[in-house]
Amino acid sequence: MIQYLTPVSKSVVAHREILPNGVLGKQINIYQNEAHWPDLKGVKFVLLGVREHRNDVDYMGGSLDFDAVRKSFYGLYPGNWPLSLVDLGDIVPGHDVEDTYFALKTVVAALLQQGIIPIILGGSQDLLYAHYRAFDQTTTMLNLVNIDHRFDLGDAQAPISNKSFVGRIIVDEPYNLFNYSVLGFQSYLNPPEEIALMDKLHFDAYRLGVLTNDLSLAEPILRNASLVALDVSCIKSGDLSVKYHKSPNGFDSREICAMARYTGISNRVKSFGLYELKSFDQSESGANLIAQILWYFIEGVSFRVADEDFQNDRDFTTYSVPIDDLVLVFKKSNKTGRWWVVLPFNSKTDNNTHKHALLPCTYDEYIGATNQEIPERWLKARLKNEV
Repeated sequence: MIQYLTPVSKSVVAHREILPNGVLGKQINIYQNEAHWPDLKGVKFVLLGVREHRNDVDYMGGSLDFDAVRKSFYGLYPGNWPLSLVDLGDIVPGHDVEDTYFALKTVVAALLQQGIIPIILGGSQDLLYAHYRAFDQTTTMLNLVNIDHRFDLGDAQAPISNKSFVGRIIVDEPYNLFNYSVLGFQSYLNPPEEIALMDKLHFDAYRLGVLTNDLSLAEPILRNASLVALDVSCIKSGDLSVKYHKSPNGFDSREICAMARYTGISNRVKSFGLYELKSFDQSESGANLIAQILWYFIEGVSFRVADEDFQNDRDFTTYSVPIDDLVLVFKKSNKTGRWWVVLPFNSKTDNNTHKHALLPCTYDEYIGATNQEIPERWLKARLKNEV
């Protein structure tokens, strides 16, 4: 995969030298020159930039770099957690955008096969299509979560763009998508037909206001994800960068960092991508916030607790809740206090769905069930299993 990568810029390498001892930049290994390829044995995380944005619907030329984000990230102190991270530099744009997609897919797939968690710093979010396709050889029935203000479904027959790529994920073979969830969508930014399609396909969609009122609702969604993407445009411009992003509404800096930590804590998340990044060379606060999002994701991974061994009854407390002619079975982890609800397994469907027979949920959903309210996500998941 080295042929697709260019080393971290000399500017970032020089900046690293003047940082104080103990910061992340002094503790991680970086790809500095083509003659010295970093050893990836035993590495937990790889940071990878993808400087591609030609399929941005607002593309006006120019190039991207992530030097400002790297400098901010390198200057942070690690938490009380072990760190094995390598910065592999960037994938530069290929001759065509499809060449960049191929390079991204190839590099991420190679990292996943080594058990490494790729963290992607990306340009336009159409790159998520290639990021997703990197899982083709390693994961079946994947759950994709997009923290975004738009659904990005688009027309699967139309050319791909950063506002229209999820449709291609749904219809292109191999069909590995089990569920697509969007956290933080804003209704006035999405066509009514896309909102209706999300409901028709039984996908999960949470409005921005619902989550800002209770951010914990995002945790079970993220806990069930294999791949999580964050469109940084969902952050309100006042907290990210007024220069680069114009939206007055969105997640604030505290909320988005909490979402990143939820993402990291999930035992199933195998990769995390941040998209719609700009160079941020004129926005120190924007670069600092992206760096802190990365920090919280890594901290979350470092504090993962293995609490999904459902074969060991001693690790769980089971509750059966009768609702009309149904009996919903909830399981609460005795280690973490996290909740799941059992889905009935449909033997007529592909056996790959069997691993989704336990759906992460919240304590409030359990309480709702005791009040004879069937959780909406349970109904959607059951309907998908019956298709």
